[in-house]
Amino acid sequence: MSGILVLRALGLGDLLVAVPALRGLRRAFPDERITLAAPEPLRELVPLLDAVDDLVPVPGLGALKAPEERPTLLVNLHGSGPESLADLAAVAGEAPVMSHAHADFPQYRGPQWTEELPERERWCRLLSYYGIDADPGELRIGRPAESSPVPGAVVVHPGAAFPARRWPAKRFSTVARELAAAGHRVVITGSAAERELAREVAAGAGLGEGAVFAGRTGLRALTALIADAALVVCGDTGVAHLASACGTASVLLFGPTAPARWGPPEQERHIVLWAGTTGDPFADRPDPGLLKIEVPDVLSATRLALGGERDG
Repeated sequence: MSGILVLRALGLGDLLVAVPALRGLRRAFPDERITLAAPEPLRELVPLLDAVDDLVPVPGLGALKAPEERPTLLVNLHGSGPESLADLAAVAGEAPVMSHAHADFPQYRGPQWTEELPERERWCRLLSYYGIDADPGELRIGRPAESSPVPGAVVVHPGAAFPARRWPAKRFSTVARELAAAGHRVVITGSAAERELAREVAAGAGLGEGAVFAGRTGLRALTALIADAALVVCGDTGVAHLASACGTASVLLFGPTAPARWGPPEQERHIVLWAGTTGDPFADRPDPGLLKIEVPDVLSATRLALGGERDG
């Protein structure tokens, strides 16, 4: 593996917030092969990024293996801890490493980590330290060649990586039911592991099994569905970032993490609902601040996003 190796061994949303930095790298090194070290399921998105040539599967930290041919440059877009730098140091040899500074690796000089930066801006600033220009707003990805199975649908995505970020299923059901009653085609998405949750939301909304797309779509098919949707309604998830990357209108329910760091970069097509409080994003129950967002708040936002007027 010659060329540039970029470590980002995280999930869908984490990859999408790093797209502006990847684009900056591509412009700075147009003739170099750029390989992304990331989980295998993200391979389906690589052709849509217009920034990466290949993906080497890495399920998480500690799994990066030394390639047969050393990279000429390594870039740490993973995080601030010593684990990611240890992974890169183990395969770098004498090649330079671009990363935030860490006391455990004084041989790698870089900027200090600033916790509260928006994620897209964080990685662009890292590259700027090394003289590489990157635009945090350059986040759009290409459209898949596949067509959406339900063009113009409203996508309701009730899942999230941790219970703290999951708005209650009954509330999602009420929103989905009201949207369907207003004449919209509503579909429920999610991973295979979230299929029962999606079924619960669909059943509570009075929607048939045909509305449940959880576990039925790969990442490219999900991207096609989101790209051609009228609206996405979800929490702080990878699908929220996918809506931004596709330019699809969204209503986003934030909590316990503030949207300033992980929210969309502009509000023209995205309505962010947040109670203004933060909490433990890894808690085993819905965040109290997230629960302060009520069904009428979400329905009002969906009407506005779909071209109506906000209630009140």
